[in-house]
This record gives sequence, structure tokens and C-alpha cells, in this order.
Amino acid sequence: MAERKRQLVADELRDAALMLLATRGFDVVTVDDIVAAAGMSRRTFFRYFASKEDVVVRFLADLCADVVAELVARPPAEPPSVALRHALWVPFAACTDHPDHTERARVVVRLILDTPALHARALEYQIQWRAGLTTELATRHGLDPDADPFPRMAAGMAMLAFDTVLQQWQVGDDEHRLAELTDGAFAVVAPALDACTASSDVG
Repeated sequence: MAERKRQLVADELRDAALMLLATRGFDVVTVDDIVAAAGMSRRTFFRYFASKEDVVVRFLADLCADVVAELVARPPAEPPSVALRHALWVPFAACTDHPDHTERARVVVRLILDTPALHARALEYQIQWRAGLTTELATRHGLDPDADPFPRMAAGMAMLAFDTVLQQWQVGDDEHRLAELTDGAFAVVAPALDACTASSDVG
């Protein structure tokens, strides 16, 4: 119960911070603004987060873990394009359980993309995502990622597809539109992903 309560407090602070940062701007919002919106104290905030930037960084870290975990859970015989599409849909799925949540997530994404400091941190996490995906792809296909280019290149193509969807995400796009954008992006890279794997398996 204590752990659940701590998680609920952390989630409330995170949600309040992300919405304020997204709607008012990263440079304008202060920690005092965040705790006022969440109805908590500065002491409570700093018990969970080191700074307002740390809120976004932790948010990205959680998404990273979920993406890699989903790829690990996919059926071993699934084509790479399908497995990677499902893995990288996880962050979107978490944002589309309610129309308001979808738009809030889009605003947060724009905040990250449009704020240089946050975008830089996001790129750092994308490197971690790519590394995790590379390792799992190598394991799934019995390849040495240092000797075979497929795992690293496949992970890079998947991340490029993901980034393309983020850039194309517009106001009013619902879950179905996001799914269309994701399907479209992966349709572009799927022939290379699946052809590369077939070639590697033959080799």
C-alpha cells in the first residue's frame, strides 16, 4: 500500500508538471507552479524529482523500458517489421485510452520537440531505445550485433519511423489517425526490415 501511494503521488506530480510545461512553456513554469497545481508541497516534489526537467526525463525513461519489454514479449517468429511496429506503438497506446489523454500527450510531445534542452534529452533516450532494440533483435535472430549490420540498422529504421509519426502528429488526431500514421511509416521500412532478416537467416 505504501509503494502504491508513493506511485500515485509521483504520477499526480508528473501529470501536473507535464500539462503545465506543455501549455505554458518549459521556461515559464516553476516548481512552485507545479506543486500548486498538484496541491502538494515543494518538499514532496523534491522527494520524487530533482527538477522540472527530471519529470520529463523520467517520463521518457519509463517509455523506453516499455518499448523494449514489448519487443521481448513478441512471438519469436514474427516478422521484424510487425514486432517493431507493436513495440513502438506502446507509448501511443498509453496515450490513447481517452480523447483528452491523446491531445495531452500530443502537447507534451510538441513540448519535447520544441524545447531544445528537452529535445536533447529525448535524443539521448532514443539512443538507449535503439541500443535496447538492437540487443533484442540480435537475440531474436541469433546474430552478433558487432558483426552483422541487421540488428543495429533495423533498430535505427524503427526509430526513424517512430520519429516520423511524432513529427506528423497533428491537433485532433485520434487513436485511429495515429494508427494510420504508424502503419504508414512502418510500411515504408517494412520491405527493408523483413528482406534484411530473410537475407540474414539464409546466410
